[in-house]
Parts: sequence; C-alpha cells; structure tokens
Amino acid sequence: MTSSAPSLTVVLVHGAFADASSWAEVIARLRRAGVAAVAPGNPLRGLTADGEYLAGVVSQIDGPVLLVGHSYGGPVITYASSQADNVKGLVFVASFGVDKGMSTLGSNAEFAPAELDSSLLPKTFPMGDATGTEFYIQPDHFHSVFCADLPADQAATMGASQRPATDTAFGEPLAVEPGWRNLPSWFVIAGADHAINPDAERAAAQRIGATATVIEGGSHAIALSRADEVTQVILTALQTLAA
Repeated sequence: MTSSAPSLTVVLVHGAFADASSWAEVIARLRRAGVAAVAPGNPLRGLTADGEYLAGVVSQIDGPVLLVGHSYGGPVITYASSQADNVKGLVFVASFGVDKGMSTLGSNAEFAPAELDSSLLPKTFPMGDATGTEFYIQPDHFHSVFCADLPADQAATMGASQRPATDTAFGEPLAVEPGWRNLPSWFVIAGADHAINPDAERAAAQRIGATATVIEGGSHAIALSRADEVTQVILTALQTLAA
C-alpha cells in the first residue's frame, strides 16, 4: 500500500444501518500510512439536518479535508461539501449519488430494486407532538443485504447494532448545489452490492463525473470486507490533491 503526505484530514462518514465503527479497518490502514482520519457520527435524521451537522464538524477541522461517504453518507458529504470551504475532494463508497432537487431514493428510481428495498423494517419514534418513521433492515436479511462477504457472526453483530435512518433521510431532496460540481471526486463501486443496485452506483459515478473503481464481488460493506482496496482509492485521492 502506498503512503501519502498527511496534509489533508480524511473525514469518513457512515450511512444508514451502520455507525462510525464501519470505518475501523480503513482508519487503521490510513493511520499506518501516516494519514489523519476521523469518523464522526452521522445523525441519520434528514439530508439537510445531517448535511448541516457534518458541515459544522468539518468547518472546525484545521486545514483541508477529504470527505469520504459510504451509502447514504454520499448524499450527506454532497451537501456538507457545498457548505464547508475547507473540503478539497470527495470519495464515494458504495454510495448513492444525488444532484440538486434529487432525493436519495429518487437517485435510484430508474434501476431495478436491490434486495434492500424488500427488506426494510419500519418503526416509529416520537418527534415532539408528532410521530416519525425510521427504517431498519430486517434481522434475518441483514447478512445478505448489507455484508454478504463477511462472516455470519460478524454480520449478526452488525445487524444487532444497526442504526436506523428516517424516511426524511431517504426522501428529502438535496436543497443545495452539490459539492461535487466544483470538487474532484472518486467513486468505489461495489460489484455485488445488494443494498444499492451496482448499475445505479455506476450511473451515480457518471453523474458526478467521478473517477470510478469497481470492486468485483464486493458487498455493500466493502469498507470492512475490502478495506485494502477502499483505502487505496482514498490514498490515491490524497496523492492527487497533494500534487
């Protein structure tokens, strides 16, 4: 694995049904390469709210930042990078790719549904005087949908600790000009993704104008199962930005 000058901080943003620990293997590899990395929690409450939250986190980091987003984290970094002026590049990992006025779900509307679409488990939560809706992956579907290339025991632990995302997170259109319009971008496509149709990921990479890398056989959880390859794309982005 090639090391990179640690002049940028890498900010790793998880998506729905996961938490910051989903970046553990990538963080370990970046640290060995001398790269500063942080993985803040993504609230998963709504695209505008989550994007504003992340922009606030990023704006308080000294120096330039490379934003990396997995899955729904991709739309969140798309929003945040339009608000935080120290963001210098974007990496999308098994991600949705949204443009202004487009929602996370809407970005995939023209493609065949992935297994995730029929495996969601809605639950309610209090939201002031109202009731909100959030979604989990059904426990008996989690391994196949999210991380088919990880061991069953690890998948069971991830499924038991999954974090839900609201219907607003998935359905709210991007309200700002996407950061990728003015920033260099990279995209890691999971070739055997059961949460997002891989063809939708390919289309997202093209929409964004990103440099694409396909990880054949990789599940949605490629940041864990194929951490070497994901990390190498991040290091390549850092090297390009530092040149």
